[in-house]
Amino acid sequence: MTLPELSAYVAAEFQKTYGRPPRWIAAAPGRVNVIGEHTDYNDGFVLPMAIEFYTVMAADRPVDGKNVITLRSTFEPEPAVIDLAVPVKISTPKWGNYPRGVVAGFQARGVNPGGLDVFLHSTVPLGSGLSSSAALEVCTATLIEAVTGKTIDPIEKALLAQKAEHDFAGVPCGIMDQFISALGREGHLLLLDCRTRKTELVPMSDPAVALLIINTNVKHELGSGEYAKRRAECEAAARIIGVASLRDATPDQLERAKSKMTDVVYRRARHVIGEIERTVHAAEGIRQSNWPTVGQFMYASHASLRDDYEVSCKELDVVVDIAEDIGYKGGVYGCRMTGGGFGGCCVALVKAEAIEAITKKIATDYKAKTGIDAVIFSSRPAAGATIIKA
Repeated sequence: MTLPELSAYVAAEFQKTYGRPPRWIAAAPGRVNVIGEHTDYNDGFVLPMAIEFYTVMAADRPVDGKNVITLRSTFEPEPAVIDLAVPVKISTPKWGNYPRGVVAGFQARGVNPGGLDVFLHSTVPLGSGLSSSAALEVCTATLIEAVTGKTIDPIEKALLAQKAEHDFAGVPCGIMDQFISALGREGHLLLLDCRTRKTELVPMSDPAVALLIINTNVKHELGSGEYAKRRAECEAAARIIGVASLRDATPDQLERAKSKMTDVVYRRARHVIGEIERTVHAAEGIRQSNWPTVGQFMYASHASLRDDYEVSCKELDVVVDIAEDIGYKGGVYGCRMTGGGFGGCCVALVKAEAIEAITKKIATDYKAKTGIDAVIFSSRPAAGATIIKA
């Protein structure tokens, strides 16, 4: 569904649920990270893109005038209720903690949204590493802006959403997901410096290329505790090298400090230092429409994530192997896992004219090798959060 079609659908569902049309509608997109994985918490660079898949919220004041926000959705049977008469706290159902954290963030800034009836729907696939949680948080924040008429700086909005995820959902995420959902622009990727929070729009307007997102439909549970472990290993490497974070380390410094590190800590650092460099070079390649070079950086990123960072899995590797077999002649420039790892999605840079043939080949071969059906879709760089009706 296009965003206008999706908005019309959510408005109709609101009408069905609450018996009247909505007064406000807001949307925020999911994202795919083109390159720059596990660099965000090391103060490095990331290169995400907003995708044409959105969380959309429709809202109106409650008929009974209560100072309560009621959120209903298509993906959870139980509504989330936020009582604004008392301080907002973590509660059940769990999915409601993302919007709860955002409401709390606005209250801390002296902005009270007041009672609302809300209906929401998301086309961002849940649990696939495409940032459905950030889309939900940023959409909530954008809806509150529409309702109150008080807009906040997009960077502040992204940080508010990140804090909601830290404090209310208990996920120590980096800043990338919320930044791209809040600041994305159609036809552009976003080069984000995770240390300075400086952003740079990187045009990707060449109609001859597109990004293919391949959802493996696999999520390995062993991923849950591994994120904190990788983070600690990176911090250990930075301490040994004698830098504030791996952003400041060079390959030479890493080699000089290698004898003081375990092999695992060394390999983790090698991935991060190399990935930061690859991300900056890939952004330059995209600016110049040098697609073969960008593709090579993507393959190198995947190999590093698989071998040095050890966050890939069999299914992700199978997708990348199939993409490499199709190759440049078949229309694939590059492919890599995207997101935290242990399942989720791969992203491939492809020739737009070959999307159909590539999709068919990956789907067929992936099913043959894993027994699992992949979900594959293409996206151009999409717009960030937007108020559709105010």
